[in-house]
Amino acid sequence: MDDQPIIVKRVKKVAGGHHGGSWKVAFADFATAMMAFFLVLWLTATATPEQKLAVQGYFRDPVGYTEGGAANPVDLGGSASVVEASDADQADHEIRIDDQRIETMAEQLEQRQMEELFQDLKEQIENSETLSEFKDQLLIDITDEGLRIQIVDRSQRPMFDSGSAQLKYYSQDILFELAKPLGSVPNKLSITGHTDATPFGGRPGYTNWELSADRANTARRALVAGGVRPEQIGRVVGLADSVLFDQDDPTAPVNRRISIIVLNKKAAGEIQGRAGRSGEPLIDLTQPTEAEQEAAREQLESGDWGQEKEPVQPGELNW
Repeated sequence: MDDQPIIVKRVKKVAGGHHGGSWKVAFADFATAMMAFFLVLWLTATATPEQKLAVQGYFRDPVGYTEGGAANPVDLGGSASVVEASDADQADHEIRIDDQRIETMAEQLEQRQMEELFQDLKEQIENSETLSEFKDQLLIDITDEGLRIQIVDRSQRPMFDSGSAQLKYYSQDILFELAKPLGSVPNKLSITGHTDATPFGGRPGYTNWELSADRANTARRALVAGGVRPEQIGRVVGLADSVLFDQDDPTAPVNRRISIIVLNKKAAGEIQGRAGRSGEPLIDLTQPTEAEQEAAREQLESGDWGQEKEPVQPGELNW
């Protein structure tokens, strides 16, 4: 039997669908481009008009834009000049808001202190044997300038001698009592003298203007002698009958009064501003001389204010 050759068939398996890794690179480039595209859309939607103009100027003339000293807007921080200006404006705005808030809080605190002083004075008037007797002549309220205390005349009970700047003994006691709480506050004080509309004819050339100013200054000396610091006085003014308490009755006793105002900071600043020199009182009368202070101390210690303690006579009521 003839030997037959053995034929072996080898089938070669060919793997199908293999195209290499180039598609991965293309897909990565596509994803990066899409990310950049959406990033540009987002930046365009959120950019301010100034930032858009900066980017537009850069792409129109990159060399000239850079040489002109402008910052390159195409960076992670955007336009340096625009961002810094925006930050500065925001910081200034925040500072202004903080200043306004601090000023408002300071005004509210000062208003609360005025209200507390108002209550303290009311309690002192009720509890003081000296002041309670004259509480119908003490009018206290809070105005735009601060806390105001008005000591008014009543029928048969004037503050001063008729046509004189000499204090009655009980008026001196009232001012001494008021000086204690007033001297304990840091605020400046304003003292104003008022008369009624009856013309003064006691001395030639001496009118209600001079009389009201002299009485205001006498009240100042009494307050200083009672404990108010001399530097606390911010204004001493005589207004005669120009600001009547009772408009319907210009000659009423209540129009004759001394007004003491515990000035708030705004009012005190306005007074100093009108004076023209910050930190100084409006007129020289507010600063007593050493001789005046020494005389006031002696009178206070001796209990003699140059006025005998006599009953008030009806004939003394005419100013």
